[in-house]
Amino acid sequence: MIAHTISLSLGESSYPIYVGQQIFSDLTLLLRHIHGKQVFVVTQEKLVPYIALLQAALASYQCDFFYLPDGEQFKTLAQWQKILETLIQNNHERSTTLIAFGGGVVGDITGFAAACYQRGVNYLQIPTTLIAQVDAAIGGKTAVNHPSGKNRIGAFHQPQCVIVDIDLLKTLPEREYVAGLAEVIKYGLIYDTHFFNWLEENRAALLARNTKALLHAVHTSAHIKSQIVSQDERDQDLRNVLNFGHTFGHALEVLGNYQRWLHGEAVAMGMMLATRLSGDLGLLSRQDVTRIVNCLHAYGFASPSVLPPATDILKAMQHDKKVRDGKINFILLTAIGRAEKIATVTKVQLQAVLESDS
Repeated sequence: MIAHTISLSLGESSYPIYVGQQIFSDLTLLLRHIHGKQVFVVTQEKLVPYIALLQAALASYQCDFFYLPDGEQFKTLAQWQKILETLIQNNHERSTTLIAFGGGVVGDITGFAAACYQRGVNYLQIPTTLIAQVDAAIGGKTAVNHPSGKNRIGAFHQPQCVIVDIDLLKTLPEREYVAGLAEVIKYGLIYDTHFFNWLEENRAALLARNTKALLHAVHTSAHIKSQIVSQDERDQDLRNVLNFGHTFGHALEVLGNYQRWLHGEAVAMGMMLATRLSGDLGLLSRQDVTRIVNCLHAYGFASPSVLPPATDILKAMQHDKKVRDGKINFILLTAIGRAEKIATVTKVQLQAVLESDS
């Protein structure tokens, strides 16, 4: 068993992030963070091969399971309500612990249910997708989607711990795995030049799911996210940089009814658009623009050449959570490894990027 512990420091809400191999099968990390006699697991049918292990480990608890349908389109208030109703039907008390065992959708909706049930109960995260392991499961953002925008209904609610086992990625479909790499690349672009250089040099190893490379990428990403969240839990300042590519990406997800593109694919296109916009505004050198786009292409992400109409994208972005006083706050790059919030982008500049063929 290989495990590294990252401490996310938030005062009384601080918690550990365990990153390693074969740490899920041990389950001692899981059990030390369950303090009551009841457990409620939110998961998905596709994870049944792993669930028997959870059931055996939790045999001494009242343990109930809720199976969420697969897909971003099911991260809804209706499914959230079903989780709460099931908790009530099974008489779960305030001392219960919810376990999110799945990808980002499972983690988001479970955390939101935990934030609201009995005015807040404990929960922990066992992310099973790359995008959840490096991003969604860390930081306490919980939410469900609304037809008008992604994650528009939610709460900040920190887990007791996050257990990240890269062995759980072995059965992850290739498309989902590659989509998760978009968030990994994001960390290099917004925060760590050396990490971005490493990602360029180790592309083949990461795409092949080389254990050493994957462990380094996941650990580094989780460490960067924890550093940012520790300084800005409520997304008021520094944490905004984590939204690089997401303003465009979320709009694309909404316009695709959360089914056309995976989250990571939409974010990758969003990062290309945000990178071009950074170059157009003179914030980022043309050399770096080319380098970033080429890196994303090398990892298998397509250029955003076939997009919904620019007017539709602009309208969808107006519902983004980062809109303040009617202005969209964009996270743009001033260098590889450095990002800033910019609120002075004009509609003309946005249309030029959205309608560009390059």
